[in-house]
Order: sequence, then C-alpha cells, then structure tokens
Amino acid sequence: MSTKNLLSLSFLLLLLLHIASANPVRPPHKPLSVAVEGLVYCQNCKKVGTWSLTEAKPISGAKISVICKNHNDQVKFYKVYQTNKDGYFYAELVGYQMNHPVLDHPLQACKVKPVSSPLSDCNLLTNLNYGLTGAPLRYEKKFVLGHNYRAAVYAAGPLAFHPQKCL
Repeated sequence: MSTKNLLSLSFLLLLLLHIASANPVRPPHKPLSVAVEGLVYCQNCKKVGTWSLTEAKPISGAKISVICKNHNDQVKFYKVYQTNKDGYFYAELVGYQMNHPVLDHPLQACKVKPVSSPLSDCNLLTNLNYGLTGAPLRYEKKFVLGHNYRAAVYAAGPLAFHPQKCL
C-alpha cells in the first residue's frame, strides 16, 4: 500500500471517529415520573396518643391525599389515593410538574395526609408521622424502571387512624 493511500485511509478513519464522537447514539429519553408509597394502619388502643404502631393493623381501602404546593403556598397538585388489602398505597403523581428544580421538588413541595378510613370502629385521625399537617416525603433511593418509563419513588408515613372507643 502506498503512503498516499495510507494517509487517505488514516484521514478517513480520523474523520469517522470525530463524527461518531460528536454525535453519540443515545437511547430515547424516558420521562421521569414521581410516585409516593406508604402504609396506613389502625393504631392499637393501648398506643393512642403515641407514635407507636405496635399491634397496629393495616387498613384496606383507606384514603390518603397527596398535596403539593409551590413556593407561594399555592396548591399545584392534589389527588386522593386508596390503599390495597395490605394497607399499602402507591400514588403516582401523574401531571405533577416542577417549575423550579429546588422549590417545586417533591421533597420540598409535597405532603401526604390521611383522608378517611372505611372502618367505622377505627376512623379517627392520628398525628402519627405528622399526618394531621401532612407527612413529609422521604427519599429512599428507589426507582421504578419500565420500557419507556422511569419513576422516582418517595416514601411517606406510615400513617394511622385510631378507634373512637378504647376501653
């Protein structure tokens, strides 16, 4: 192979390497969603007035709300979710938008409150984990990944109701 051909081939390889590094092939962008999970219990009569969940029972069908406010204290997101048979809720915040990366971040802007219990004998709100004013979210390094989906999952609570009549 002549020197001229070798130089041309080297130049062509360098050009291809430059083009490849300038425009790397990236996977399609997956939108990031936000979700909140937690548990709702019926607090044992012996523990009413404390933050203890000893002997507490999960409440199936309890309702909780997720409330997110902006830095001007205006409600920007509100939705009610229901617990499953194990008292677990998974609240995907569909439509929630962060207009400011810090002030509108879910850890700063969102809280979870118990709304109602389907149990007539256990339907009074407790302030367990600040449920009355809104339980803050916790970041626990948890993500859900799907084919064209990814969600940052935060935790809140656990939250609780307590019985009306305790002997």
